[in-house]
Amino acid sequence: MFTKRNDIRNIAIIAHVDHGKTTIVDELLKQSGVFRANQEVAERVMDSNDIERERGITILSKNTAIHYGDVKINIIDTPGHADFGGEVERVLKMVNGVILVVDAFEGAMPQTKFVLKKALELSLPVVACINKIDRPEARPEEVVDEILELFIDLDADESQLDCPFIFASAKEGTASASIEEAGTDMKPLFDAIIDYIPAPKGDPDADTQVLISTIDYNEYVGRIGVGKVDNGSVRVNQDVAIVNAHDPEKYHKVKISKLYEFEGLNRVEVTEAGIGSIVAISGISDIHIGDTLCSPDNPQPIPFQRISEPTISMDFIVNDSPLAGQEGKYVTSRHLRDRLYRMLNTDVSLRVEDTDTTEAFKVSGRGELHLSVLIENMRREGYEFAVSKPEVLYKTDEHGKKLEPMERAYVDVPDEFTGTVIDKLSQRKGELQAMTPHGAGTTRLEFLIPSRGLIGYRGEFMTDTKGNGIINTEFYGYGSYKGDIAYRKQGSLIAYETGETVTYGLFSAQERGTLFVGPGEKVYGGMVVGQNGKTDDIEVNVCRKKQLTNTRASGSDDALRLSPKKELSLEEAIEFIDTDELLEITPENLRIRKKILDGTERYRSKRNAN
Repeated sequence: MFTKRNDIRNIAIIAHVDHGKTTIVDELLKQSGVFRANQEVAERVMDSNDIERERGITILSKNTAIHYGDVKINIIDTPGHADFGGEVERVLKMVNGVILVVDAFEGAMPQTKFVLKKALELSLPVVACINKIDRPEARPEEVVDEILELFIDLDADESQLDCPFIFASAKEGTASASIEEAGTDMKPLFDAIIDYIPAPKGDPDADTQVLISTIDYNEYVGRIGVGKVDNGSVRVNQDVAIVNAHDPEKYHKVKISKLYEFEGLNRVEVTEAGIGSIVAISGISDIHIGDTLCSPDNPQPIPFQRISEPTISMDFIVNDSPLAGQEGKYVTSRHLRDRLYRMLNTDVSLRVEDTDTTEAFKVSGRGELHLSVLIENMRREGYEFAVSKPEVLYKTDEHGKKLEPMERAYVDVPDEFTGTVIDKLSQRKGELQAMTPHGAGTTRLEFLIPSRGLIGYRGEFMTDTKGNGIINTEFYGYGSYKGDIAYRKQGSLIAYETGETVTYGLFSAQERGTLFVGPGEKVYGGMVVGQNGKTDDIEVNVCRKKQLTNTRASGSDDALRLSPKKELSLEEAIEFIDTDELLEITPENLRIRKKILDGTERYRSKRNAN
């Protein structure tokens, strides 16, 4: 018989990137008494990964649990960036309701729509939390209307439309059920969770069913499956069968060796867990996302939604440059292959395929950011490899017509830059769909644009808008192929020979364009050392030394002044490379190079291609 577990609430916090999800979780943890009064707590304590802290974004969903009165609230903090949408999709299966966090100034954004749509498809109740009401330009009343419009657009039912609104300032640690009343603590949000989010239901006497929604990995215990107990109970040393709704052939018996529940930021070992509990299970080596652990006598898998397909791919290649193996710890194809396939254990949105050669692997993901975070992680772990320019994944329809992934881009820019942005995106096959004034001298532009049109654009966009523009995208679907796009207007400056850069050689080269290298750096023939001011590639000799003579001329020994080199970040370097170039990645350096290093061979290949 189905019963409610009233002492538990399972919720996910969903929102657009940078709307304050993680800060709200921090406050809920603090005010529920998880930390000691004198305990030092890092800001955004849930963002545990170094890259998350540096970039200020959540990449991996995190589990935590707090107690409010007699109720245990399991909270999942989810990523807000579209590239990590796969994380959001799967964790929603574990919860009975969501808190939708929306910025009181920015209002409903593309990713707000994406995550809300996923929640409504699963018929999850929503508590709307308008955050950052302490911002001077906050407009909470208008944002409430925007959210309700969004609900209507997404065909929400009556009960979902009747959701409670909470007005909060996570930074101040306050929340209120009314715009007029100032909050003093987060109690109104806690109360809304208890009152509005339903308690988990299940049959405690039925056979065990646990759907695995997340995989964690620990080098000491191996794979850890995280999921919710839907029916029955689960205990240590229990024999269970692993089955999967999408793989009817899958069936094998395993034993649960360790069982954990979440308490605050820690995993606490337990011997048994009942319906509605979110548990972590270790000791099962072959456990995957979407698997159901159930009774061997009654193997009934729980359906699990398919994760959205990747839209962009890059080749990960063993580094074969003249400087290969000098800076990295892991350099072979075996190292590279093992690391990429290991990533599939925890990242459901990633695809890795072998290619015709053992030296290269095709890696597909949800966007540039998704792949660049993987590259950055591997780089920090000591891997050395090369990557190609990102390419979109095409499809063909039933008539054999070529289709390509399309994005809906929302651009908020100051009015003076709208003309430039429209011009640039139109050149990249973008179609302007809407243009609305957004207050305070800004305009919101809405474009439908091929995914490949956005590759390499973000850096240019920041320059064009003097850093004042905001661009957000969401995957729209596949549309007909829009024709060729000219990506880069400028050519590369290519090193002529292998050696060490010299001020004299750099001084001559800098007249040709912008340099990416300074004096005393190792370069090799075929390496890109700068950007040409014109469209063609040019070879320059940055290792050239001044020839000494026995005569002196007036002014010949004047000090040479070099312009500062342009330091490219990982994203900028990925955006810069052209189709005939690779980005060499080592723990210490990022180097751009031509695929064919030899100048004569390169010329011959180009001529044959034409």
